[in-house]
Amino acid sequence: MTILVEKHSGYRAIILNRPDRLNALTSEMGRALLAVLDEAERDADCRAVLMTGAGRGFCAGQDLTEVTPTADRPPDLKPLLDGYNAVIRKLHAIEMPVVCAVNGIAAGAGANLALACDIVLAGKSASFLQAFARIGLIPDVGGTWILPRLVGAARARALAILAEPLPAERAQEWGLIWQAVDDDKLMNEAHALAARLAKQATIGIALTKRALDAAETNTLDRQLDLERDLQDEAARTPDYAEGVRAFLEKRPANFSGKR
Repeated sequence: MTILVEKHSGYRAIILNRPDRLNALTSEMGRALLAVLDEAERDADCRAVLMTGAGRGFCAGQDLTEVTPTADRPPDLKPLLDGYNAVIRKLHAIEMPVVCAVNGIAAGAGANLALACDIVLAGKSASFLQAFARIGLIPDVGGTWILPRLVGAARARALAILAEPLPAERAQEWGLIWQAVDDDKLMNEAHALAARLAKQATIGIALTKRALDAAETNTLDRQLDLERDLQDEAARTPDYAEGVRAFLEKRPANFSGKR
């Protein structure tokens, strides 16, 4: 299986599983990844997702053997990218937090898959590479959208045009990822974070994701209106009532993650 799923208490771990190819992506993997995200979303007991890669790398990007040009015909990349883009849209829309643990190289589409997750941890030996310019392509799978928003226009342009690897610790310094951690601690910290998030008010987190995404294009007036509407929605959840009770009673909240 190219995608593995581990069920844990409150969350699921999704593992890219082509370690002999550094988990290079294929159209089959894109379909499988979307399917397991859909399954996680339908599972009432799943309130967070952790994504990582098997073996010594997170994802080397697109498996080029699937899209090799021939002498008489270039490859049609549109159906392939439509499949990957559905995964990126799902990661942004899914009503639960998504953690990514980058264990080694994250290149090309693999880098942008990682960066589409909500919170990214990386081992200190990991690196992020916008490899597209090396083969005459442009960043895809959301790369041109997310890079300038995370690191600014100048750094995004240099990362995309120079196609040089960015070490995890510098990625943290630049704000590309949340945290770089020791390699031998990466998975323990990632699982602990996913377990922690699974116990939070996850509907509120989902609404926060919506608000932050909309802020990229909204005017201040529109964003204020959106905040008002989403806050009103959040205030009607059982988790808000529980959070207030727990605060007043000076005890930990017991959130359900339900509407």
